[in-house]
Amino acid sequence: MTKQTKASANDELVFLPLGGSGEVGMNLNCYGYGPEDNRQWMIVDVGVTFGDLSTPGVDIIVPDPSFLEGENIRGIVLTHAHEDHIGALPWLWSRMKAPLYATPFTAFLIREKLRDNGVRDVKIIEIPIGGHVDLGPFQVDFVTMTHSIAEPNGLKITTPLGTVFHTGDWKLDPAPVIGQPTDIATITKMGDDGLLAMVCDSTNVFVEGEAGSETEAQDGLIALIGSLKKGRIAVGCFASNVARMVSVIKAADKAGRRVALAGRSMHRITAAARHVGLFNDSQRILTEDEARHWPADEILYLCTGSQGEDRAALSRVADGSHPFIKLGLGDHCIFSSRVIPGNELPIANLQDRMADRGVRLYTEKDHPGIHVSGHPCRDEIKQMYAWARPRISVPTHGMRRHLMEHAAFARDLGVEETVTPRNGDLVRLAPGKAVIIDEVPNGRLYVDGGMVVTEKGEALRERRHASTNGVLVVSFAMDKRGRIVSDIDVRAIGLPGDEVTPLGDALDDLAERVEQVVGSLKNEARDDDTVVEQAVARVLKKASQQIWDRRPIVETVILRL
Repeated sequence: MTKQTKASANDELVFLPLGGSGEVGMNLNCYGYGPEDNRQWMIVDVGVTFGDLSTPGVDIIVPDPSFLEGENIRGIVLTHAHEDHIGALPWLWSRMKAPLYATPFTAFLIREKLRDNGVRDVKIIEIPIGGHVDLGPFQVDFVTMTHSIAEPNGLKITTPLGTVFHTGDWKLDPAPVIGQPTDIATITKMGDDGLLAMVCDSTNVFVEGEAGSETEAQDGLIALIGSLKKGRIAVGCFASNVARMVSVIKAADKAGRRVALAGRSMHRITAAARHVGLFNDSQRILTEDEARHWPADEILYLCTGSQGEDRAALSRVADGSHPFIKLGLGDHCIFSSRVIPGNELPIANLQDRMADRGVRLYTEKDHPGIHVSGHPCRDEIKQMYAWARPRISVPTHGMRRHLMEHAAFARDLGVEETVTPRNGDLVRLAPGKAVIIDEVPNGRLYVDGGMVVTEKGEALRERRHASTNGVLVVSFAMDKRGRIVSDIDVRAIGLPGDEVTPLGDALDDLAERVEQVVGSLKNEARDDDTVVEQAVARVLKKASQQIWDRRPIVETVILRL
């Protein structure tokens, strides 16, 4: 380990979340060291969150890194390979341009992701399990944790002003299916040596007890899959959970079934796991094409799409549009996953479509043993504090209510200081008492049509408006004297009609209003397209409010003859 330099009089150690505090996902955490006007930075994780009904047409949302542009960034350290921790790299790396540090499994997936998105010339340094990174004032040791993905790491960040333990995502699993148990000895040693602060996962802080071991999930899957003697079986789980994949394959093997992978993510994660020696399937995995010729009672499909994603394998199976996998009466679908908050509706729709095909469904609600969480519950959080004994607790990775409850729990456990920053809050950890000292620019960026745009961009604003209010398109020709010399064509998108008020009649009425308003304009006003368009928009929005209680977007096309 490099010898640690001494702190200067004006040096500060600060923590800055730009994503992941006040939300579950989109993690981007920053540690700064030095005087206020000359800080050095290290970044921990660069993740995405996903769009919903409020962001029509936008699937990927990333944190705004504007504050970091031009700063002295020593490195970007990735704790593990979940999308909410590495998924924003293709869109944000060019704005930070620092070397990436990750363990082999995570590094493999980062390379694939960057290549798929055409991002080149990125320096990626593979760090061995339990390895060390020298980032100037930050001496970083990777600490083995357990989670719902291969190679999860906490980070011991040693600085001249104290040591911070950044837990990343974790749980306590004494019997993981793959990888090693949590490195309790290193965490306890941090506590013995005097830990300044712990920045800790808050996802399950309201859940009593423990998350449970992956070995328990494996046992549950073996029992359930073994009990299903007839029909095809599809199992939906998170593709990133290599341990769960291993458990499903083992359960299939014991039940005398062959396994086929369905979904691009399943194949990509399997390739990564094989690359680092984590995945050594004892039976050959069938291709989807091979599997469709296999007897129904002897096949199991391991599928993406357990969260109801539109283009994932399970959704296409439910729609009957998958080219190889057909499920129906007598077949089974097992959801070996939890419902991520916000995905309740698409998952319910997916399961309804499956049930409508006659497929029998199995979830963690009716079969509790087939899934365990990857995040710590209260007993595990309590144990972590008993080992680490930080002076300061900084809850992260959770909604505001999670962070506040975590802070209250930490105080109950005897932690001296707690601070619950929002995204953009700059927290001074040392010297002195932990306190929020500033708020920096922060927010969200949307990946829209392959472009990164601000959350207040015009395109999305108009799309939202159109989704609830509809669109009117008006076209007509005008001569040099400003007279309308054609029929006025008014077309509607997303506006209703019925027997009492047929849509065609309403549009004819709108055309008459256009003719009237244009005719009422003064001669010089009729020569100005902008003035005419504004007048048409005003009269049609007002009329639409009366007819439909809507104010649609109005697009006017004028042909000048």
